[in-house]
Amino acid sequence: MGKEKTHINIVVIGHVDSGKSTTTGHLIYKCGGIDKRTIEKEAAKMGKGSFKYAWVLDKLKAEHECGITIDISLWKFETSKYYVTIIDADCAVLIVAAGVGEFEAGISKNGQTREHALLAYTLGVKQLIVGVNKMDSTEPPYSQKRYEEIVKEVSTYIKKIGYNHDTVAFVPISGWNGDNMLEPSANMPWFKGWKITRKDGNASGTTLLEALDCILPPTRPTDKPLRLPLQDVYKIGGIGTVPVGSVDTGVHKPGVVATFAPVNVTTEVKSVEMHHEALSEALPGDNVGFNVKNVSVKDVRRGNVAGDSKNDPPMEAAGFTAQVIILNHPGQISAGYAPVLDCHTAHIIDRHSGKKLEDGPKFLESGDAAIVDMVPGKPMCVESFSDYPPLGPTSLSLSCIGEGNGNPLQCSCLEKPRDGEPGGLPSMGSHRVGHD
Repeated sequence: MGKEKTHINIVVIGHVDSGKSTTTGHLIYKCGGIDKRTIEKEAAKMGKGSFKYAWVLDKLKAEHECGITIDISLWKFETSKYYVTIIDADCAVLIVAAGVGEFEAGISKNGQTREHALLAYTLGVKQLIVGVNKMDSTEPPYSQKRYEEIVKEVSTYIKKIGYNHDTVAFVPISGWNGDNMLEPSANMPWFKGWKITRKDGNASGTTLLEALDCILPPTRPTDKPLRLPLQDVYKIGGIGTVPVGSVDTGVHKPGVVATFAPVNVTTEVKSVEMHHEALSEALPGDNVGFNVKNVSVKDVRRGNVAGDSKNDPPMEAAGFTAQVIILNHPGQISAGYAPVLDCHTAHIIDRHSGKKLEDGPKFLESGDAAIVDMVPGKPMCVESFSDYPPLGPTSLSLSCIGEGNGNPLQCSCLEKPRDGEPGGLPSMGSHRVGHD
């Protein structure tokens, strides 16, 4: 695969069992990402015939056994215009199930449709496509009335959280049967196509693939120093240690003397590949693997950040100030609370900012936005959002029940943690701000 097509990344979101994996797997299969024989052979072997397209994404052992998708990064397919990787994300594809009771479950307060759409927007994913899936399971099948009901309700919600409805393509599909995936469906003659209006140019079409072709590729920050958060690290026989990840900023290429933070490992890059093809250079948005010299697979790990040791290398952060929004948490969050912090795996940008409401609040609750001070309990690398937008974002997992999102506004990056630093996070030491 050459570099003749622009590289874009998408994330597929939606309520459980809405058909995310089946829809995405069908796209990958139809666009040549994997052959039909492999899909059917492996799905039959696992006794997962009804999961045959979803199997494309079930590449981890745990996923195969459980019939669920855990990690879908680094699957790819091509449209007429773009080279598409399914990972975090220039555009979100929200899949909602049209089946009786399924849409209502997903859009309910306890469903994931609302939360995923809100999370995508707060992650900075400002382009959205909505696939109204399982149109074959409506009553009657392929019901125009049901589709229009769903479009109306989803439109109201996404407008509320910040999306401009006029820029969002809604497509009625069947991820299983393939209706309106790559070709217009004969089962929905009433659907005259989708249209979007935006300042960067209007677009229209009928299929989900056409909607993907109308994604606007983002401006890639090639002028900034290299930052490459690691998705994983592999040991490959005859080659050695191969870290993989997406270039967020700068240019990555063979010969770079790379530094990994926060582990402070420095080594030379021997080669860089994207989907098994050698690259002379990798640019922001490219998902690559690169071979490094004299580094064990145990020396670096997922979550580390690679940079050029000679050009503002990444460093450990002893603490940082972040702007956060608490999406959903059952109780109150106060100073000393220690959630799990996940950085570099999402692009989080503040949804709304407003006037200061309160200095030094005793606690935060669901729906609150605030400026907070955080101290990592373990070494980590995080950057100021103003300096490195892709690396500023963080995601907090609050007791595995709800999630908060934050943008570091400023960051204290040191070679080692400050002495006497407390081990918990976050420390709520600033103020609450208003948001819509």
